[in-house]
Amino acid sequence: MTSIAIPPGMPQYDDVPRFDVARVRADFPILDREVNGHPLVYLDSANTSHKPRQVLDVLAEHYARHNANVSRSVHTLGTEATEAYEGARAKIAAFVNAPSVDEVVFTKNSTEAINIVAYAFSNASLPAAASAATDERFRLGPGDEIVISEMEHHSNIVPWQLLAERTGATLRWFPVTEQGRLDESGLTDLVNERTKLVSLVHMSNILGTVNATSRITARVREVGALLLLDCSQSVPHLPVDVVDLDADFVVFTGHKMCGPTGIGVLWGRAELLAAMPPVFGGGSMIETVRMSGSTFAAPPARFEAGTPPIAEAVALGAAVDYLTGLDMRAVQWHEKELTAYALEALATVPGLRIFGPTVPVGRGGTISFALGDIHPHDVGQVLDSLGVQVRVGHHCAKPVCTRFGVPAMTRASFYLYTTTAEIDALVGGLEQVRKVFA
Repeated sequence: MTSIAIPPGMPQYDDVPRFDVARVRADFPILDREVNGHPLVYLDSANTSHKPRQVLDVLAEHYARHNANVSRSVHTLGTEATEAYEGARAKIAAFVNAPSVDEVVFTKNSTEAINIVAYAFSNASLPAAASAATDERFRLGPGDEIVISEMEHHSNIVPWQLLAERTGATLRWFPVTEQGRLDESGLTDLVNERTKLVSLVHMSNILGTVNATSRITARVREVGALLLLDCSQSVPHLPVDVVDLDADFVVFTGHKMCGPTGIGVLWGRAELLAAMPPVFGGGSMIETVRMSGSTFAAPPARFEAGTPPIAEAVALGAAVDYLTGLDMRAVQWHEKELTAYALEALATVPGLRIFGPTVPVGRGGTISFALGDIHPHDVGQVLDSLGVQVRVGHHCAKPVCTRFGVPAMTRASFYLYTTTAEIDALVGGLEQVRKVFA
C-alpha cells in the first residue's frame, strides 16, 4: 500500500498483506471524473460503494450473453443462468465461511433480510400457528422481549417495533456511551429469560464503532435466545466469519461491497432456516401446490419467491472475487491506517466535534462530526462545491443524533480506494466551510 502516513505510536506489522491503492483506483471508472470543476473526492462509501470494472463487466456480460430465468428451464441459457446464480451463492458462502451454501438466502438488501426474520417470527406467532408444528423459538407474545441497541440503523429498529406491536412483545435496547460504544453495564438485566431475540449492528453506520459482541453472545446463549447481527458495514470492510461470530443470523448488502444495488444476503443457521415459516409466497418457493393448500421448498428457495435478482447476484459474486483477490485483511488494514490518519487530521480543525470513538481501535473508517454550530447541510454543500462528497443528515440512525443532542451530522466514510490525499482535501474543505460561515 502506498502514501499512508502512520501516526506516531501506531504499530506497523510486516506480515499484514498490502495492496497498491493507485492500482486499485484504476479499476474504478467513476474515480476519474470531476465534480464542479474539481477532482472527485468520494467519501460516502458507507452509503454506497463504487463498482470496479471487473464487476461492471460481469454484469454487462451476463445480460448480453447469458440472460435467462433460473431454476425453470432445461435449455442452455437457463442452465447457464442457474449455474452462474448458484455459483455466486457458493462464492458468498465461502466469503463469510458459511458451513453450508444452502444457508445463504439472496434478498433485495439488508432491510429485506431483517424483515424476513421479523415476519418469520410474526407468522409463527399467529393464532393459527399455535396448533401447527411451529418452532417455539419463533413464537412471540406478551411477556416476551426483543433487544436491540440505540445505535442501530432504522432497518434494525423499525421491523422490531412493528413486530412488537403485532405480537404484544416488549422492545428493549442497549444505550450508547458518550464515547459511542455500547453500554453493556445492564447486560444481565437486559438480556434475560424473557428475551427471544437480540438484534445488533456489528459496525455502526454513523459512529463507526465495531461492536465486540462476545459477552453479549455468551449471555444470549445462556438464556436460550437467538442472535442476529447486521453486518452491512462490516462485511465490506473487514474479514467476517459467521462461525467465529457465533450468530444465528447475519445480514449484509451488495452495494456497499463493490457489488450492484438490489441484492443482499441473509445468512442463517441451517436448522433455524428449516424451522422458519415462509414470508413471501409465489413461484420457486413451493414444494407442491394444490387448491386445498401448499407445501414449501427447503431453504434457501423457501425464502426466494418469484424471479430473483439474477444478474445482481452474479455481479455480487464478481465483487466477492474482487475483494478476495485484494485480501480482506489488506482492506481492513488499509482502512485502519486511513482512520488513524483522518482522526489525527480532523483533530486539527477548530471547533470540530467527532461523534463516536476518537481512537482507531474498535472502530472502522466511518467518521461523523459537527463543525461548530454550522448546519451539516451547509457543510455538505460547501464541500460538494469543492468536489468532496460526504453525507449529511441523520444517516437512518436518528436515535443516535438524539442521543448526542444534534439534529444531524456530517459523515465521511472511507473504503479500499480512499487515499490520504482525499482526507487532506476534506480537511482543506472544512477550512473553507469555516471561512464561508465565519
